[in-house]
Amino acid sequence: MKKGVLLVNLGSPDSPEPKDVRKYLDEFLMDERVIDVPYLLRVLLVRGIILNTRPKKSAKAYKKIWWEEGSPLIVLSKRLQDKIQKQVSVPLELAMRYGNPSIETGLKNLYNQGIKEVLLVPLYPQFAMATTETILVLAEKIRKEQFPDMNFTIVPAFYNQPDYVRDLSNSIQESLTAFQPDYLLFSYHGVPERHIKKSDITKSHCAIDGSCCQTPSEAHAYCYRHQCYETTRQVAAFLNLEEGKYSTSFQSRLGRDPWLQPYTDATIDGLAQKGIKKLAVVTPAFVSDCLETLEEIGMEAAHSFKENGGEAFLSIPCLNDREDWVKTLSRWIDQWAFAQTENAN
Repeated sequence: MKKGVLLVNLGSPDSPEPKDVRKYLDEFLMDERVIDVPYLLRVLLVRGIILNTRPKKSAKAYKKIWWEEGSPLIVLSKRLQDKIQKQVSVPLELAMRYGNPSIETGLKNLYNQGIKEVLLVPLYPQFAMATTETILVLAEKIRKEQFPDMNFTIVPAFYNQPDYVRDLSNSIQESLTAFQPDYLLFSYHGVPERHIKKSDITKSHCAIDGSCCQTPSEAHAYCYRHQCYETTRQVAAFLNLEEGKYSTSFQSRLGRDPWLQPYTDATIDGLAQKGIKKLAVVTPAFVSDCLETLEEIGMEAAHSFKENGGEAFLSIPCLNDREDWVKTLSRWIDQWAFAQTENAN
């Protein structure tokens, strides 16, 4: 049976114009795993309130980071796809959870090539309801409705895979060597605290009390907070970072409900006010640079840091299409492809 791969990233508006941003935000925010409230309330919040103001503001932010070739996230994801395709033995398609190219299109392209065995690769190091889970749920829905004879193999969260930790650490080290900061901040995309508890398969472990993430539990397989802190811990160990010279925070909160803390914006301002002059920020929840890394951290956070007394700020690039990261993903793909072939024989 022919095999193929579907890489899936977050997505982006088709353009930085308000109408396209509005369409993208509607799809994104109406996802029940992003804003997890009853449908009618979600419609009221998203289409009755948020979409009346946010598209213009977000469009301005997208215009700041938009490349001549298009959305940075899409461009970088395509570069990654192209580089991997040259190194692997199976067809490779790229899809986005929101926007284009869609998951439906990606699966259709594979199916039209006679491919029935698909390796799904959510391009998220850590598992979360609003990232990995929503990709898997939608992909399965499409499979059942349109491609019932197709089978999926899922690449799980890879936050603690040695190859990933090494590649991320090496990318950070290259930036730190040239910049030599006083402090390194690991900033992860935030999620509401209730998402952590909803993802707790034990229904009792996740208390978000500062200790549950360090206490062994099967809940950690789906705990975004634990996986973020574990990413930081393993990278810090790999790089032999000095205690007190790095920490973890969470960015991009929306609404008034409690989100994971500490918040990145308050942390960055606080570090500047405490006398940190050179700050480097890495964003390991993303493998591709996007609005949240290029604008929110690279521009807004950098400006705020200097406004509060900081002097030099570095936003460390995501893994993007680095050669070592391309080799790692290619190796994972070929290991799956060859293992499947051996099992078939």
